[in-house]
Amino acid sequence: PASSTPHDRIIMSLKDNATWKAVKPFMNGGLSGMGATCIIQPLDIVKVRLQLGATGGPVSVAANIIKNEGFGTLYTGLSAGLLRQATYTTARLGIHAKIVDFLKEQNKGAPLPLVQKAGAGLAAGGLGAIFGSPADLSLIRMQADGTLPAAERRNYTGVGHALTDIVKKEGVGGLFVGASTTAVRAMALNMGMLASNDQAKEMMKDNGITGFPATLGASAIAGFFASFFSLPFDYVKTQLQKQKPLPDGTLPFRGFGDCVAKTMAAGGPLKFYTGFPTYYVRIAPHAMFTLIILDQINATQKAMGA
Repeated sequence: PASSTPHDRIIMSLKDNATWKAVKPFMNGGLSGMGATCIIQPLDIVKVRLQLGATGGPVSVAANIIKNEGFGTLYTGLSAGLLRQATYTTARLGIHAKIVDFLKEQNKGAPLPLVQKAGAGLAAGGLGAIFGSPADLSLIRMQADGTLPAAERRNYTGVGHALTDIVKKEGVGGLFVGASTTAVRAMALNMGMLASNDQAKEMMKDNGITGFPATLGASAIAGFFASFFSLPFDYVKTQLQKQKPLPDGTLPFRGFGDCVAKTMAAGGPLKFYTGFPTYYVRIAPHAMFTLIILDQINATQKAMGA
């Protein structure tokens, strides 16, 4: 129309653009994950330090990091964390949205049963983790560096340095150390997070709770289940990714099963929940902020007609 503004014409062109429709869920997912990471990053490094043997509670560990290594250390690995979200979360939330849309079509618009929601979360988490594995490995190594003796530190200057150093010393395959464990952990986390979020939203809607209160409540429930299902896998993943060769050249753990068996023998099943309070405080808010930001982006785009 002659009276339409350039802004209106852009929105109309996006609304009917097949490429935009295909890209939108991936872009929105990546942006929501990166926004959440900027807020949560300090909790992540405290979680890693606790899992690698730091003593005391989350507050005392954070205080010691600031005292001994400076406040900036709490943001160690932010570049790798953002790259991880730009790959892993872009993929997992985009894939999840596509799977859910497909299942809704198959169900002729009816609500998905919980088993289908869980399946969508499992598939999205596993596939997304493959894309994010190199960045995830870089993040773990950068955050764990401060726990090593000075002579053994890798001293990465950023995610680019970490990635190139890993390829140089371990080959391209080195970028995917612990990738299978990362994928299993991601499947558990996303099944807990995405399935429970969708289920909680439906239950709240049935009880007349909508809008931001529903988003907040559902994301809090999603955060708990994401933490509960994924911590054992996260613990094993961290042990595998940070291990260094022993004097005889072998690694402490041969793989996922070996790490699980040795951890079980050393500390029993509760050993896998080492640092659960910190892990929950780190995972639950990240899941919550990711889902809240994602809902706000989607709502804004819907209001704009895009």
